[in-house]
Amino acid sequence: MVSRSIKASAALAALALTLAGCANDTSGGDSSGSGGGGGSAATQLPAQSSIDVPADAVKPAGDGKATCAKGTTIAYVGAMTGDNAQLGINIYNGVQLAINEHNKANPGCQVTFKKVDTEGDPNKATGPVTQVTNEKNVVGVIGLPFSGESKATGKIFEQAGLVHITPSATGPALTKNGWTTFFRGLGNDNVQGPGVGKLADKLGAKKVFVVQDDSEYGTGLAATSTKALGDKLAGTDKVTTKQKDFSATIQKILNSKADAVFYSGYFAEGAPLDQQLVGKGFKGTFIGPDGVKDDQFIKLAGDASKNAYFTCPCIPGELIKDFATAYKGVSGNKEPGTYSVEGYDAATVLLSGIDKGKTTRPALKDFVKTYDAQGLSKKYKWDATGELAELPVYGYRVDNGKIVSVGVL
Repeated sequence: MVSRSIKASAALAALALTLAGCANDTSGGDSSGSGGGGGSAATQLPAQSSIDVPADAVKPAGDGKATCAKGTTIAYVGAMTGDNAQLGINIYNGVQLAINEHNKANPGCQVTFKKVDTEGDPNKATGPVTQVTNEKNVVGVIGLPFSGESKATGKIFEQAGLVHITPSATGPALTKNGWTTFFRGLGNDNVQGPGVGKLADKLGAKKVFVVQDDSEYGTGLAATSTKALGDKLAGTDKVTTKQKDFSATIQKILNSKADAVFYSGYFAEGAPLDQQLVGKGFKGTFIGPDGVKDDQFIKLAGDASKNAYFTCPCIPGELIKDFATAYKGVSGNKEPGTYSVEGYDAATVLLSGIDKGKTTRPALKDFVKTYDAQGLSKKYKWDATGELAELPVYGYRVDNGKIVSVGVL
């Protein structure tokens, strides 16, 4: 995993209104490829250099006076292996950091952390979720990271009365099932979709081609982003999970003369799509959502990733100095990734309830329902459906092999 530390400089600010000579001037480009290439250079947005932590942000340590029964457990349920495991790893490292800080400060309440792998697969998630709900010491869960697996398991959590906070699942329909145990710790795709339109505007893109995968997440986000793009929409196409050859889709993109492509899916397919697109001479911008915003995208796409921007309802944790330093202690010295802070914040909410004596499933669920406090990333206060009111969306770009924030869109 490539380091994502950010070195802010005056030079970045000076580039704010200049045009990039070529957003993807990789030697792998073939301007004579089928379709003759497409796209045009985009305005390069300046990198954000730091983020101030709100003075009233709740910390996992609390007051250090908490007491709880031995074996009181918070679980992470989600991807730990599989094509898109990195997103889950980012989250459970954040949860681990929060629990470590809590337990260090509270000798009378040593919360256990359990991790269970779903591989991010809706077809495999029901078993691990059933396993966790049957373990009575588990009073709260962080997860599941992906919309498809969240949809497949929400009823199991509901029947068990087990509260769970997802730091990353963005499918809007998840909060329309009548579940009382599901809480979303970020903005959904109805928020991120318009963010795609805002980023396209900032980049000066006039024609955007939308490509979606066949996942619950990709399908929903494609719908909201397509609507947000309006008359900027140059065309649409669909691909499938595990697809390797994108030549047919690339030909449609080149024929459309789009100057930007938005890929609604995950990095496992987004990276080869961008790489093949650039290889056919595309000179425009590649935009991915939170499912693509990962260092693994850069690793897989190689030099082609130079043209990439991202949208994400996630705060850049590497810009929160104290958090980033502490996070390296649980991540093998890697910097925070997508949704690391949100995982930390979600765990902090559950730990705050445990510290207040809410150590049964019904009590902790009720505590979360009425929670109203500031976290590192945003204010956490949910409506009756489990949605938050404060919903920032950030923009990001690839800069010298690293993903850097360009601020709130």
